[in-house]
Amino acid sequence: MAEITAAAVKELREKSGAGMMDCKKALTEANGDMDAAIDWLRTKGLATAAKKSSRTAAEGLVGVVVEGKKGAAVEVNSETDFVAKNDQFQDFVRTVTKLALETGDSVEALSNAAYPGGGTVAEKLTSNVATIGENQQLRRAKVVSVNEGAVVSYVHNAAAPGIGKIGVLVALEGSAPVETIEALGKQLAMHIAAAFPQALHEEGLDAALVERERAIAMEKASESGKPANIIEKMVEGAVAKFRKENALISQVFVMDNKTPIKDVIAQAAKEAGGSIALTDYVRFQLGEGIEKEQGDFAAEVAAAAGL
Repeated sequence: MAEITAAAVKELREKSGAGMMDCKKALTEANGDMDAAIDWLRTKGLATAAKKSSRTAAEGLVGVVVEGKKGAAVEVNSETDFVAKNDQFQDFVRTVTKLALETGDSVEALSNAAYPGGGTVAEKLTSNVATIGENQQLRRAKVVSVNEGAVVSYVHNAAAPGIGKIGVLVALEGSAPVETIEALGKQLAMHIAAAFPQALHEEGLDAALVERERAIAMEKASESGKPANIIEKMVEGAVAKFRKENALISQVFVMDNKTPIKDVIAQAAKEAGGSIALTDYVRFQLGEGIEKEQGDFAAEVAAAAGL
């Protein structure tokens, strides 16, 4: 059997666009023959899938699932919303979301996990790309759990049970009756979907995000023409307001527009005669942070016509 060198794998990757492990396997199957390896990748649909992988995938679905005292959220992207309605794609999202309960937050671990029916999650995804005809990507995963209490899920704009455009998980620890905790969790999850908190507590806010807000506040305050000491107070006030409005625990509850979330939780615990603490949450919004390519259809037609 021919020795499969790293240089050969690299060359095949550049020629086919397929993944490293797929290239290594192709070369092994072809006994080191480059052309035969390319043909092997083509027959498996891997070379075709690799070409599609350069296209922006900002649509798709978010999946959430809760089992016992643990919940998982996963985002899987596709190029178009049409694919998100495909039964094969939806089944894949549901399956990998459930698998994430065991693999945790690591996308790499989830990709390498065994997929029901054979192969790995990554291999199944590659197969889906080839058969469905669009680039698809397993983007992120997050798992939360509690020792006592409940994890509650919510899906906004659901395409089917457990999958949709926005997926939320809320982790509530406590000794209060589970029915009370679950009811509160559902309300909090709906609040999170609508209010888009950036962190659970103010201390958890991204430092770069806070500094950006400080710079904006400084620029606005400087235009006021007020003395430096007043400007400083204006800036600190603006930053404090930003922190309060973007930390979940201090946000105003969207259902009454007046009560801070921490007080909503405290009141529920008091009425239930037990403890309730919000310890973690997840909010995945489909395509969040992905810069979509803006195509010029007229230009594409002109290019295809050789104009």
